[in-house]
Amino acid sequence: MKKPVTITAVVGTYREGGTIDQAVDLVLRAAEQAGAHVAKINLKDLDLRFCTNCRVCTQAPGNERGACVLPDDMGGILDRLDRSDAIILASPMNFGTVTALTKAFIERLICYAYWPWGATGPKLRQKNRGKRALLVASSAAPAFLGKRSGSMIPLMRNTAKTLGATKPVGLLFIGLSAGKARPNLGWLTRRKARCLGRKLARR
Repeated sequence: MKKPVTITAVVGTYREGGTIDQAVDLVLRAAEQAGAHVAKINLKDLDLRFCTNCRVCTQAPGNERGACVLPDDMGGILDRLDRSDAIILASPMNFGTVTALTKAFIERLICYAYWPWGATGPKLRQKNRGKRALLVASSAAPAFLGKRSGSMIPLMRNTAKTLGATKPVGLLFIGLSAGKARPNLGWLTRRKARCLGRKLARR
């Protein structure tokens, strides 16, 4: 019997019940119904401190991620992501990129790099860990414009690769998301979210 797929979503929205929150919940519900074990991490609810660029976590060689000196919830988040078969990264677009909350999370991922003092740049400790990734994003602009503007999608793709997700499953990009304070997802978005959830749940 195949072991169930483990999926963890990292959500960087500030708005509970908003576009991103609804979309991630749909993906996870479909994946769970398909037999996956799912978890959702809301960054806004956790103690997540800013990286101080001390680079202590980058100094020791080896394939394991470096240990951060900051005493917050980041270590537990990364432990769960390391154990996961698939990762969902989700954020609304703010000023052409991910939210500040998501960016704070991304900057802390330097622990996955080896960068001793004197080296010209960092090197990923593990370049291919075979996880799968789904990106979920939203924008006030129409989707076809939002996807192509700013640095958001390339940044999220690079973040997934840093976390070992080298097998992208897809992108769920939701446009025109600023029309209502309490938005309702359209049926096409809901259908795509459920399809992507089932796809993530497959071995």
